[in-house]
This record gives sequence, C-alpha cells and structure tokens, in this order.
Amino acid sequence: MNRRFALLIVLSMVLGVGVGWACNQFLSVEQAKSTAEGLSLITDIFLRLIKMIIAPLVFTTLVAGIAHMEDAAAVGRIGAKTMGWFICASIVSLLIGLFMVHLLQPGAGLHMQTATAAATPAASTEAFTLKGFITHLVPTSIVDAMAKNEILQIVVFSLFVGTAVAALDDKAPSILNLVEQGAQIMLKVTEFVMSTAPFAIFAALASTIATQGVSMLAVYGKFVLGFYATMGVLWVLLFIAGFVVIGKRVLPLFGVIRTPALLAFSTASSEAAYPRILESLPKVGVSRRIVSFVLPLGYSFNLDGSMLYCTFATIFITQAHGVQLTVQQQIFMLLLLMVTSKGIAGVPRASLVVIMATLTYFGLPEAWIALVLGVDHLLDMGRSATNVVGNSVAAAVVAKWEGELDDIEGQDPGEPAKAPA
Repeated sequence: MNRRFALLIVLSMVLGVGVGWACNQFLSVEQAKSTAEGLSLITDIFLRLIKMIIAPLVFTTLVAGIAHMEDAAAVGRIGAKTMGWFICASIVSLLIGLFMVHLLQPGAGLHMQTATAAATPAASTEAFTLKGFITHLVPTSIVDAMAKNEILQIVVFSLFVGTAVAALDDKAPSILNLVEQGAQIMLKVTEFVMSTAPFAIFAALASTIATQGVSMLAVYGKFVLGFYATMGVLWVLLFIAGFVVIGKRVLPLFGVIRTPALLAFSTASSEAAYPRILESLPKVGVSRRIVSFVLPLGYSFNLDGSMLYCTFATIFITQAHGVQLTVQQQIFMLLLLMVTSKGIAGVPRASLVVIMATLTYFGLPEAWIALVLGVDHLLDMGRSATNVVGNSVAAAVVAKWEGELDDIEGQDPGEPAKAPA
C-alpha cells in the first residue's frame, strides 16, 4: 500500500509538472492563469479538508496521550530524564531549521504573485507582547477556539482535560474510552483526507508552474536540497550528542538502526519502522525496559525531523511571498511549533497541519501551504528517517544515564549483543 501510494505521489508530481509546463508554453498568460485558477479548486478543497480536521484531531489525540502519562509519573526519574532530553532535542531541531533557512534563503527573490494578497502578517500580531501572547493562550470558550481553529487554545484546553482525567482515581474510563475512540476515528478520517493528496499535489504543481514557469523547478530543487543539507546538520549533531554521552557505542548504535531508518525513509513513515527499532536497540545493549518506555514517548514528543521541517518550510513560504517576520514573531513561531507539534504525533502528513495552523496564527493565508505541497512527500521521507534516528539516540542516552546500557565492547557495529532481559 505504501509503495503504491508513493508511486501515485511520484506520478502526480510528474504529471503536474508536465501539465503546468504545457499550459505555460502553449496558452496565453490569461488562459494559463484561468487554468491555474481552475486547478486550484482541487487544492483548495484539500486544504479545507485539512482545516476541517485540525481541531478535533488535536483535541482527541492530545487528551488521550496526556491521560496515559501516569506511566511517566510512576517511573519518575526516567520520565524526567527522557522528557528533558526530548525538550532539548526539540529546541535544537527548531533552531537549526530556523538558522539554516535564513542562511540558505531558498525562497528569497521568488516574489509569488499572491504576495500582494497579504504582504505582511495580520496587524494583531505586529504588536505582540509577552503579556498578549500568554493571555491569548487561554481560551474564553473552547467552542469558539475550535470554530476559529485557534490551535494553541485547543492545546491548552486539551492539556487541562487530559491532566484532569489522569488525576482521577478511576481515570474516568467512559470519557477516556470515548476520547480514545474519537482519536482513532479522527486518525482514520485523516487517513481518508491524506489519500486524496496525489490529486492536490498534481493540481498544486500544475497551477504553480502554469503561472510561474519551469523556473519554479529550480526553486523546488533549492528547497529540497537545502532541507536535506539542514537535516544532515541535525544528524551530525545527534551523532556528536550520542558520542558525548555513550562514547564509541554510538557507532554500533548507528549501525543497527540503519535498516529501520531506511525503512522509514522508503515508506515516508517513522511508525512503519517502530517494530524494527524495538527489535534492533536491544541488540546494542539498550535495556528492553528503557526501549519500551522511551520509544512510545519519543513518537509523541520527539519528532526531530518534523520540527526541523516545520520551521524550514514555514520561513521558506514567507520568504517566497515577500513576508518578513520580526525576531519576536519568529520566537513566538518557535514556541507555537514546539507546542503544536506535540499534539498530533503519528498523524499522516502532520507537518502540513502544523504549518497551516502556524500560517493562520500569523494572519497569513493557509492556501500558501500549496507552495510546499508538491514536494512534501520527498521531504517526508527524510524527516521520517530523522525521527527514527532521534528517538534511537534518545533511548540509548537514557539507558546510559540509568546504567542500563549493557557492555558490548569488542563487537562489530552490525553484530547483535545478547538482548537484556
């Protein structure tokens, strides 16, 4: 199924480029523009479908996740160390994405025609203060917050509800079961929505190239290469961080997670590699107890590749449309991404949902996300592999801190160790 979907993605990209080039070459400017507007209907519907699922998806998945966090509290020390590492890794990932996109400037000078529609963020964000930001976090009505897709307010309300459920002695089983079922339903709805992605990708590429010309391919190439270069920087830092904590043991660690990382890359799904990581990490001495605890948390709170992509893609979009965010606004953006990226872990194409919510938060048209839609699958492959690497390093580091990293010195990187009990 994954291979078939990946093939459909590639075909939609090729067909979109071909149709867009034909329209640009053989139609008049007005005809090309009219054709692009017609094609954009498909993209608009796809984007509205994503917007439709944001509020219920974030609420149900986050409440269900927080309600089960009593496991972290039960093991206390391990939970604190794990979450501390995750938070630091998240901050580093976001900052690397922000620094590299400013350094490489992949969207600079593009001057998209739609830039005139919203050349600057909404006026309400220009005078942001810390007081205003914190006040805005708290919803006056959760119904109003959901109606307006106020993602941060939904997250705050979800945190309160999830924490309250976890604090109850009986865990409110009926409510928890209802929320978990709601989360499963929304994940299935998301799967249905994302299955229409090939049509949206075709329309997005065709309409963009029809009006902008094949020169957009060079822009996309710069964007993709820039992202993978940025991801390479993150991998190096993860390797260095692993070496600092576990020493030369990082070599067999990276050797044994090679297959799961390749699986995540080829399927564009870090979840697809989850069983292989569970099987692989004990081979290099990581305690099964640590693996079983850290990985599930990591898949919810430590999506390094996804967070790096969110900052890189968001700033790329603003660069392409000539929008300049102030330093203060970029700090708020990092805080926003830090929180929202935790609410929809494991969701297919979750980064698109997060980026769209970020654009909306700053008063920018959510339709601008169509600019990255055409190449999102290529980038999803890289960020999925990065998520696997980040969580594997985290498990090994926590195991070292807890004295549960078995000694396998003298073994080759690919040679399995005796699995700990």
